[in-house]
Amino acid sequence: MTTTTALDQVSLQRRVPPLGGFNLVYLGIELKRKLRNRQTLLFTIGFPIVMFVIVGLPMRDQALTDTPISQGGPSVAAYIMVSMAMYGAMMSATQTGSAVGLERAQGWSRQLRLTPLNPLVNVIVKMLAGMLLGLLAIVATYIAGAIGGIHLSAVQWIATGLTAWLLASAVFTTLGLMVGYLVPGQNAAQITSLSIVLLSFLGGLFYPIGSMPGFMQAIARFTPVYGISEITRVPLTGAGFDPLWLVGALVWLAVFLAGTTWAFRRDTKRV
Repeated sequence: MTTTTALDQVSLQRRVPPLGGFNLVYLGIELKRKLRNRQTLLFTIGFPIVMFVIVGLPMRDQALTDTPISQGGPSVAAYIMVSMAMYGAMMSATQTGSAVGLERAQGWSRQLRLTPLNPLVNVIVKMLAGMLLGLLAIVATYIAGAIGGIHLSAVQWIATGLTAWLLASAVFTTLGLMVGYLVPGQNAAQITSLSIVLLSFLGGLFYPIGSMPGFMQAIARFTPVYGISEITRVPLTGAGFDPLWLVGALVWLAVFLAGTTWAFRRDTKRV
């Protein structure tokens, strides 16, 4: 009886750490774990570069807009480069899901629930690690573009890169996490990879949705890829900004974040 009372007192005295347990050390550990997976890095970073070189570079002399390339206009190759960079960021980010699936199989998620770590903080840390991995994919693709002769203004380089990173990486990291907490083991990686390919085609990442049939265009506008890709390419196309694009991206981010937090709690509620 005395022992039980003492344990209860210790449990009651245990304080929740500041910021729910968020710290840079934990973030650094998550990032290092992802960087050790060389197969994932090769696929998520190498594939967009290869696709850009094969599909994009042959079109570097073809103007994207009415402004000639000689007068500072972007090329079709630049359009493809940005799309491939965004695709790489999405793939890098969603690979977080496969890691979570393995953590669940090994019982690591339940171990975390024994700590004062806030479930939402755990999701945010993993999301930030996935975003940093996505940034690496974007930078690598842009370096390949610059070496290949893509000419953009400083504003275009920075604006397209930041938008692809902040929006695509955040949204699709949370998608990967949600799938990882819902699907067991290695299946998470297969599902997220297939989802990204399908959403990229449906959302018009690889080609303008204007070339799709009417019903496909309607579907595309409700995908998480559509708004992000349109915002990312505005600095290239010169099209007007539609606030609904951003609203759609933020709504999907909120949905995936809420779904991930719920799935994490459900997965570990028996602890």
